[in-house]
Amino acid sequence: MLFSTISFIYYFLAAVLLIYFIVPFKFKNLVLLIASLFFYFYGEPIYTILMLATTLSSYIHGILIDKFRGKVWSKVFLWSSVITSVGVLGFFKYSDFFISNVNSIFNSEIGLLKIALPIGISFYTFQTLSYTIDVYRGEAKVQKNFVRLATYVSLFPQLIAGPIVRYTTVEAELSDRKHSFENFSYGATRFIIGLSKKVLIADTLGTLARTLYALENPSVVSYWVYAIAISLQLYFDFSGYSDMAIGLGRIFGFHFLENFNYPFISKSIAEFWRRWHMSLGTWFRDYVYIPLGGNRVPKLRWLFNTLVVWFLTGFWHGADWTFIVWGLYFAFFLMAEKFALNKFFAKIPRVFSHIYVTIVILVSFVVFSANGIGGAIADIGSMFGAGGLPLWSKDTAYYLASFAVVLIIAIIGATPLVKSVVLKIKATKTGNLVCNILEPIFVVAMLLIVTAYFVDGSFSPFLYFRF
Repeated sequence: MLFSTISFIYYFLAAVLLIYFIVPFKFKNLVLLIASLFFYFYGEPIYTILMLATTLSSYIHGILIDKFRGKVWSKVFLWSSVITSVGVLGFFKYSDFFISNVNSIFNSEIGLLKIALPIGISFYTFQTLSYTIDVYRGEAKVQKNFVRLATYVSLFPQLIAGPIVRYTTVEAELSDRKHSFENFSYGATRFIIGLSKKVLIADTLGTLARTLYALENPSVVSYWVYAIAISLQLYFDFSGYSDMAIGLGRIFGFHFLENFNYPFISKSIAEFWRRWHMSLGTWFRDYVYIPLGGNRVPKLRWLFNTLVVWFLTGFWHGADWTFIVWGLYFAFFLMAEKFALNKFFAKIPRVFSHIYVTIVILVSFVVFSANGIGGAIADIGSMFGAGGLPLWSKDTAYYLASFAVVLIIAIIGATPLVKSVVLKIKATKTGNLVCNILEPIFVVAMLLIVTAYFVDGSFSPFLYFRF
């Protein structure tokens, strides 16, 4: 079941909200758990059992880790938990990748397993890992109530595509959280804004990107506009989902951390990754990078740590060499910034650092979206005129003009400009009053427009579902 459907918004969510706010607090987690399992079962009947088994494994391991705290068995059960969770993820997500590579290297003919990837497994696996690791570290109390832990793992607002919610973030709210009109209003508004970003902007940009990529007579400019479209599509698609998840969480009394913070205004790649998919970046920082030594190590060891983290970051996104190259691509620029580029850009006007980051990011998402390494090389080559492509074409001009409005809206929306203007208006008494009147009207209008798109049959799944 997808957030961006009539069945979710007007049937499933409406029914869950009705039941949730009727029952006493002691049953609210159970309602959320049953609703979340139904939500997942609707799209992944068989793999619902897998998610529950993973949750049960983490539940048992957490209790054992806590029971033997301070003894060697505590670490044994921690590693047992990590190996179990990573093993399940590896089997379902990476088996065919390894088999196909073995076949290529050794010219063997081992049959592929062709296992369907369980939706959301990369996200809920990282959540169960963070739980058992934090229990071992003493940063979280062991959860002996299975319903509460299962609710945390399977919570439908963020189950499918994040953000990756740490157990410590919602630990207290699993047992005691507040519900208020302010939370409900904020959550509903945030959900509708995210839904609008997905349906009205991301999906339209996706249409532009697919159209430009399929042009019979492409140009250098058409490839650059394609790169802009695909980058902004990914941003509005994924940040839109995160907005929806954060909004739904708030409605149910949970405070999920932000996942995006206007990454395209960054002045370095390091800053970009502090603003893009923040829950993933902080997860790798806290559970991989820092345990490896972080920054407080000799240069060669830091280089190794960086390569490991970004290899894993790329590999987490998908079982394909393209994603691995994508991750190592960022590792290269992070190394270059640390040893040379940061000093260079500090001496010249700031605009050049923005240009540098923009080009690096656009190229990165072309790699991210490419059909294999060969396709990525060809696409990047076309961006820089390889193959004798013309700089401009009539087709490029036509589609650029046709989608100019949504491109402008997307570019402005990817910056904090609108937010800053609204805050300045709200700073005055009259402006605040006007905003309080117009905001609900705007939000309802967006919901009606999006609903019209649903009725029209317009549909596109979230891009991060495949991860």
